[in-house]
Amino acid sequence: MHKNTQIYDDNAARVMALPEPTLRRLPWYLAYLTTLHAHNDEYVSTTTIARALEVAPAQIAKDLSFLGLKGKTRIGYNVSALEDTLRSFLGFERRHNAAISGVGSLGAALVSDSGLQRYGLNIVAGFDISPALTGKEINGVKVLTPDRMADTVRDLDISIGILAVPVESAAEVAENFIAAGVKAIWNFTPARIREAEGVVVTDTSIYSHLAVMYNRLANLGTKA
Repeated sequence: MHKNTQIYDDNAARVMALPEPTLRRLPWYLAYLTTLHAHNDEYVSTTTIARALEVAPAQIAKDLSFLGLKGKTRIGYNVSALEDTLRSFLGFERRHNAAISGVGSLGAALVSDSGLQRYGLNIVAGFDISPALTGKEINGVKVLTPDRMADTVRDLDISIGILAVPVESAAEVAENFIAAGVKAIWNFTPARIREAEGVVVTDTSIYSHLAVMYNRLANLGTKA
């Protein structure tokens, strides 16, 4: 059974249970709509989206129905309106302050990624134990020592903690973030982070994706 994500619809003053697979597909639709918008396309059908993304048209229509949207017969959806609705629905228009622990090569790249800001993620502080990094700034974000985490999370209204630390430090740093008051952990390490009550944990393990890719590559070789 898939997890459901609770989405709060302020306009209708109600809560909708959104299946997680649907939530994972919605950003695909948004990215495609952004491309169409850049080419000045005014309308798009589920059939067109389906061909581009290899998702069944009926599934797309069902996913979009969670937003209360229906396409017009023989016309489809207005690209600009659907793009705006998706961006708002997914929370990309709201500002979410975040702090990152571990500002080595991966962490520094995340801090410098302006694309994350376009999707509502605003990294406002970094933490690291390296004397070579603390006290410096990366893309305007100051790198602090870990002992300043609690005060920084409170003072900068930080709700998201990002883990880009060595795997052996991940669990401890996650606990420190949670104790400091963050409401979500975005984990880039291969460590399994234990969920705490009232805290969302999301894993984006580069290493797991590498393992899957390597395995599929190996299987391609056996089919040759």
